[in-house]
Formats: sequence, C-alpha cells, structure tokens
Amino acid sequence: AQWAEREAQAQAELEALSGQGLSAEEQAEILAAQIEDQAANLPTLEDAHRQAQAKANTQRQAATSVQQQIQVLAAEQRSLDEQVRQLGTRRERLGADRQTLVAPDEERLQDLQAQLDEASEREAEAQARLEDGQAQVPALDDERRQRQHTLNTELATVAQRTARLDALRALQDKVQSGGKLQPWLAKQGLEGLQPLWKRIHIQPGWETALESALRERMQSLEVGRLEMLRAFANDPPAARLTFFHPPAAMAVSGGAGGTPAGLTALSSYLQVADAGLRGLLDDWLQGVYTADTLEHALAQREALAAGQSIVTPAGHAVSRHALSFYAADSEQAGLLARAQEIENLEKEVKAHTLIADEARTALARAEAAYADASQRLGHTRTQAQQAQAQRHALQVEVLRLHAQAEQARQRQAQVESDLAEVDAQLEDLQERRMAAEGRFEELDMQLADAQERHAQHEDLALEAERRLNAARDQLRVLERQAQEANFAQRSLQARQAELGRAIDTARQQMAQVVDEEQRAHDEMGRLSDAAAQGGLQEALERKMEREQALAARRSEYDDLTAKLRASDEQRLKHERELDPMRQRIVELQLKEQAARLAFEQYHQQLLEAGQTEPEALAALAEGIAAEGVKLAGLQGEIDRLQRDMTALGAVNLAALDELSAARERKTFLDAQMADLNEAIQTLEDAIRKIDNETRELLGGTFEAVNSHFGRMFPELFGGGQARLVMTGDEILDAGVQVMAQPPGKKNQTIHLLSGGEKALTAIALVFAIFQLNPAPFCLLDEVDAPLDDANTERYAKLVASMSTGTQFLFISHNKIAMEMAEQLIGVTMQEQGVSRIVAVDMDAAIGMAELH
Repeated sequence: AQWAEREAQAQAELEALSGQGLSAEEQAEILAAQIEDQAANLPTLEDAHRQAQAKANTQRQAATSVQQQIQVLAAEQRSLDEQVRQLGTRRERLGADRQTLVAPDEERLQDLQAQLDEASEREAEAQARLEDGQAQVPALDDERRQRQHTLNTELATVAQRTARLDALRALQDKVQSGGKLQPWLAKQGLEGLQPLWKRIHIQPGWETALESALRERMQSLEVGRLEMLRAFANDPPAARLTFFHPPAAMAVSGGAGGTPAGLTALSSYLQVADAGLRGLLDDWLQGVYTADTLEHALAQREALAAGQSIVTPAGHAVSRHALSFYAADSEQAGLLARAQEIENLEKEVKAHTLIADEARTALARAEAAYADASQRLGHTRTQAQQAQAQRHALQVEVLRLHAQAEQARQRQAQVESDLAEVDAQLEDLQERRMAAEGRFEELDMQLADAQERHAQHEDLALEAERRLNAARDQLRVLERQAQEANFAQRSLQARQAELGRAIDTARQQMAQVVDEEQRAHDEMGRLSDAAAQGGLQEALERKMEREQALAARRSEYDDLTAKLRASDEQRLKHERELDPMRQRIVELQLKEQAARLAFEQYHQQLLEAGQTEPEALAALAEGIAAEGVKLAGLQGEIDRLQRDMTALGAVNLAALDELSAARERKTFLDAQMADLNEAIQTLEDAIRKIDNETRELLGGTFEAVNSHFGRMFPELFGGGQARLVMTGDEILDAGVQVMAQPPGKKNQTIHLLSGGEKALTAIALVFAIFQLNPAPFCLLDEVDAPLDDANTERYAKLVASMSTGTQFLFISHNKIAMEMAEQLIGVTMQEQGVSRIVAVDMDAAIGMAELH
C-alpha cells in the first residue's frame, strides 16, 4: 500500500512539471532571438570604437613626441645652466687660489737647513755617548749579578752549615743529657765533670776507630784520687763508667813484640796537649794499631803478638785469631766524630760568614756603580732621543717647505691652465644656450596644435566606447536571462526523469518484495535444524582455512617487509659511503676550477709581459737549474715572498733608531726577566716546602681525628664501626667522606640513617676533632634533642669521661642528661613576664637529702 501511495504522488508531480516545462521553452526561444539581434549589431560598434581609438592614439603619440622633445630640450637647457654655474664657481675658486698662493721664504729655509745640520751633529755626539753607556751598563750588570750570585752562594753555604751545626749540637746535647749515667752522676754530684772525649782530638777519619778501641772509656771522668771511689761500690752506676787519675809522666813500651812492620799505632793519630792524659791514652791504646782497609788488617794479623789488635777507620778490630765488627751499641756512639765535626763546622761558618760580609760589601759597590751607570745611561738616552726628535722635526719642516715651494709652482701653472680652459668652455656653453632657446619656441607651438587635435579625437573615441559598452551590457543581460531559462528548463527535465525513475523503481521493488516473500515461505518449509548445523560447521571450516591462509600471507608480508627494511638500510649505508666520495669530487672540482682560474691569470700575465708559454718555461728551467730550487715548492715560495713583501709595508726611516732602542729595552727586560725567574724559583721552593709541611701536618691531623672517630663511634652506638676516607690522591685537594655503619645496619648512604643516628655520628666526629686539641671549655646546645634514652645514656657517659680535662656547659631538656651534671642552672617564670635563674649544686643537694 505504501509503494502504491508513493507512485501516485510521483505521477501527480510529474504532470505539474510538464506544464511548467512548456512555458520555460517558450521564454528561452524569445531570449535567443534577442541575443542574435544584439550580437549582429555589436561588431559594427566595435569597429567604430577601434577606429576612433586609433586616431586618438596617433594624435597622442604626436603630442607625446613633441613633449619629449621639449623635455629633452629643457633638460639640456638646465644642464647648460648648471655647467655655466659650475664653471663660474670654478673660475672664482681658481682666481681665489691664484691670489692665495704664497711661496715659502728662502731665508727661513736656509736658516732651517743650518739648524738641521747642527742638530744632526748633536745627535751623532749623543748617539756616541749612548753607545758607550750601553756598552758599560751590561758589564756592570754582569758584575752585579756575579756579586749577587756569590753572596747568595755564601749565604746558602752559611745557612746549610749553620743548620747542620745546630742539628749536631742538639743531637750532642740530647745524647749527653739522655743517657743512663746522667741521673746517677747528678745524684753523686759529678755532672759537672768533663768526659774524656771532650778533652782529646784525633786525626779526621779515625774517630770511629778510637771509639772502637776505648769503648766505654770515652766517657771516662777524671778524679783526684781513685781511693775516693770506694763509696760507689754500694751504689754503682747504671752503666759502665770509668774513672781515671792521669800520672804526671808515663812511659809506654811497644809491647813484647814491638810494632809490626807496615802498621801505625792508633795513639800516633791523637792530638792531646796534656802530658799526663797523653800517657794515660798511650797506656790504654798500647798494642792497638791501624790499617786503612779490612783486607790490609787481615793480611797483617800474623805479625800481631798476644794482646795486640788492628782497627780500621770503620771501627772493625782484627786480632791474631779473631775479627770483631764494630756497631754503635749505645746512644753515646759517635760523640767524638760529632764533636770534631761541630768544631770544623764552627770554623767553616765563621770563614763563610766573613766571605759573605765581603761579598755583601762588594755587591753594594757593584749595585751603586750599576745604578750610577744606569742613571747616566738614562740621561744620555733622553738627550739622544731629544736630539733625534729635534733633528727629525727640523728635517720634516725643511722637507715640508721644499714640498710647499714645489707645490706652489705647480699649482700656479695648473691654475693658469684651468682658467683658460674654463673661459673657453663658458663661450661654448653660451652659444649652445642661444640655439636651444630658438628650438624651444618652435616646439612649444607644435605641442599646442597637437594637444588640440588629440582632445577632439579623444572625445570621439569616448563616445564610441560608451555606445559599445552599452551594447555589451545589454547583450550580457540577455545572455544571463537565457542561461537562467535554460537552467530552469534543464532542472524541470531532470526532475521529470528522476520522478519517472522513482516510479519504475517503486514498481520493481514491489515485485521483488512479493517474490522474496514467496521464496521465504518456500524456504521455511524446506529448512531443518540438522541442515543448519551442517552449514554452520562447513562455514566455520572455511573460516579456519581462510584465517590460516591469511596468517601465511601475513608471514610472507612480514618477511617481505623485513627484506625491504634491510634493503633500505643497505641503500642508506651505500649512500653514506658515497657521501665522502661526493665531497671529494666537489673538492677536486673546486681545486680544478681554482687551477683553471690561476692558469688563466698567469696566461694573462704572460701576455701582458709580452712572453709566450715556451719562452717562460725555458727561462724558468734555467733559473731553477741555476738556483737549485725545486719546482714543486716554487709556488709556495712565491706566495711566501709576496706575503713577506706585503707584511713589510712602507719603508721606516727611523727603523735603525727603533732597533737600537728595542735592543736596549730587551737587555733591560732580560735582566728583569732573570730577576723574576729567580724570584719565581724562590717562591716555588717556598711553596713546595710549605706544601710538604702542610701535607705532613694535615696527614697527621687526619690520622689522629680518624683514630679518635673510630674509637668514639662504637662508644656512642654501643658497637658498629666508622672511619674517615680521603677522596683523592692529593691530600691538599682531596675531600673527606664519613663512612658510618651502626651495629646491625649495612647502609650504603648517610640518608639511610635515622635522625638520632645522624646526630650521634656528628657528635662522634665533633668530639674526635675536639680531642685533637682540647679546649678548657666546651658548650653544647641541645645536642641530645633527637636521641632516645639508650643513646642519651651513652652520650652522657662519653661527656662525663671527657669532663676530666674539659669543663662542659650544655643546654638540655633531657632528665638523663641532667643527671650527669654537677651544677644545674634553670630558668623559671613564676610570674608572667618575669624570668628568674635557679642554680642547684648536685653534690650539696645530695648531702642535704641524706641529712634529712
């Protein structure tokens, strides 16, 4: 029913559109006839317009040509006026220049030439004195430096000897005062006795041999009577000690066998003025001989008698049947050698001090002579510079006057020539101006006539253009109306066709719906559940097959994609490999272009020089053979010579004077440079010494603080370990890391510690530093605030143990910390805004509590 209703509506609309289509066709035919009439009349109007426009353009061109001629003539007239004005100005200027030309005074020029000759003589004299001074000052400077070097050497020697002397004296005093016998001697009142080693001298080199032979008797003390020493039997000394009473005279025999051949008695090297002491030493050294080497002593041991021995400079002793090697067996060893070295050093220090004083005096004289010569040299240099400046100024003035006279003569001739040329040009310009004025009047009349005719033709062209535009507008209106009528007709026809197609489609769909309904009823009778299940299973199998085929195609697609990607990567790789080759090609092309340009340039230079290429090659080969130059480096040599010539610039006439001054300045700067280098070396030595001492002090301080820190950390934490680590090889630039590990923790960073653990670590580090150099007072401000009770107890114990040497003042709100205090000072506020101090002595408070 719906399809039938739609068909009826389309049929009614189609009949209505058929009536409208007839009226649209009639209107379109009328408009087409009007368009044909208007189009036929349009070419006639266009021809009339073109003819009028052509006549107007021709007349306009004629007027324009006349105007252009007038403009050219006016421009020429203005140019002539400007040239006349410029030539008049130039003539006035030339006249003024001719009047102002003044030649220099010849008498003044001769006077300046005489002054220049005198200045040259004075400069030569000053330069001679300057050269004498320059030759004298370096010699005086060398002498001053030699004196300074001598003084520095002597002062260094004195300082070295003095340091060695002070060290030996300190060691000698330490050995004498630190021995085991010193307390016993002080107790017995014998500390004032002078030991034997201070009263004897021996030839240098044999001090150790004498100590090896005398041993503990080197510390022997002289007494008036040996019987008085019986009282020391009940209180013997703590070490071996010998007392002696030298006889008035004593004869010593050479022993049973006499002195062996080739040996010298050790006593012969002694230098003792006291005869009794000499006899005593001869007695003690009887049978002791010397040999320069151990091999010599061993070779002579068969000649020794019983009780005799041979000692070497090193102190080794050889007897007939034994060899004893010497070694320092007590702190008193080496006293005699040090004493003799101290005596020699004292003499050397005095001698070098006298030499240094003489060198200082000589240095003062050399510096005074050098300063005087330098001052004279500076004064002479100033005079030479003044003479040179005066000569230069006079020379410049003379040259300027000569140049001025020559310029005046040349300028006079030039001005006369220019004036004649200007007068001739003014006459020519005047004639050209008169001719231009006559031509201007003629062109003016032609322009007026051409402009009048152009106005008439222009009006006719405008009228023809107006009629043509009106016809074109009417034709466009008719065409637009015809187009609208055609469009309306085509729209009605399209709508009719569309409605016809809709009616046919509705009829076909109605038939299809009826057929489908019949087929559906028939199929409903034929279909069953088993057949539907079979069809479904078959459809699923076909689906699986299609999915497998799709998966295989996708795998093939992925493989092809991977191959394509690999091919792209290979292509990119080849392109990257080609880039350097392309760059090389570009570089070679640029070089080839530069070589071609150079060839063209050189070829042009050969042509300008009137030479051919074979002639130039032959001359070049002859020059290369004569000079021995390589052809490959010839261009580089040419470029270098050109650069050198360009760098030289203009010739400097004062170059020799500047060179002399520069040499003088260089000599002075070299001396200053040497002094600065010496000062730098001294400073660097001082810096190295300070750095070494700083490293030693800082290293010792670091080790001490690290030791205290490693000891206090376990006390505060009840275990664990901590240490300080230097973060760098150079101690002066290195930092310090704190490695703290409380008991039961394996932390990797300090951020893993709690607030209390961080506080305890900081307390341990601060107390470790405090232990390095304890102060009499220590102030702690609420250090125990983040600690719990157990950590507070350990902190209190540590402070109590350290309070034996330091008085601690601490601020705390913790009762456990307050318990360790001996004095409590509290602040209370019994009244609003009024603070009061309350002090409690813990010992007094405990005593009062026990009494009560």
